Amino acid sequence: MVLDLLLIGTGITLGPLHNSAFILLLSSERGVRKGLAFILAWLASLVLVIAGVLLLTGGTPPGRNTAPSSAAEAVKLTIGISLVVYGELRRRRPRVTRRQPKWMARVDSISVWTAAGLAFLLQPWGLVGAGAATVVQANLSDAATTALLFGYCLLASASLLVMELYTAFSPVAAGAALGRMRMWVDGHQEQAIVLICLLVGLWLTGNSIDQLVS
Repeated sequence: MVLDLLLIGTGITLGPLHNSAFILLLSSERGVRKGLAFILAWLASLVLVIAGVLLLTGGTPPGRNTAPSSAAEAVKLTIGISLVVYGELRRRRPRVTRRQPKWMARVDSISVWTAAGLAFLLQPWGLVGAGAATVVQANLSDAATTALLFGYCLLASASLLVMELYTAFSPVAAGAALGRMRMWVDGHQEQAIVLICLLVGLWLTGNSIDQLVS
């Protein structure tokens, strides 16, 4: 579970779509406030998913090779295969110039509630679902597992937290640095998506098959 959550959390935090959108939010009018709303909604989504899983399991992992355990591994396997297929399709398709989403043209005028809604929409739900299937194995009676879940949420939000704090405490330097970062992210968006999908997808697929047949 530790390796799974570490890889999934890293894949989530490095996702180019939400990072690029978050940088744009921070550069807008009242950007720090909108960024905070985005982060809170982002964390709330992760926590609610984890809480829902723990509510179903009662905080006690199912026995190995039982129906709930096999179902969780089957979900991870499905997500893993889907990520690999999606990543490969994106790798093979021809490059096209993408249109800028309409909300980006009026980013200065959007409210903190809209910023929070963007966090929900931009969550990489495939990876979040894989994390949820992994959390089925969590045992809340173990303090280390509780710390692991807390660390997973922080890891999945790490890039956002770093950019928010940087902008809050050093806005001038952050504006220049994040502007360069957004240009790089936008220029390498497709490669990043493909790499994350293939790496995480292959890991989930191989690990889930191993768990199901052993």
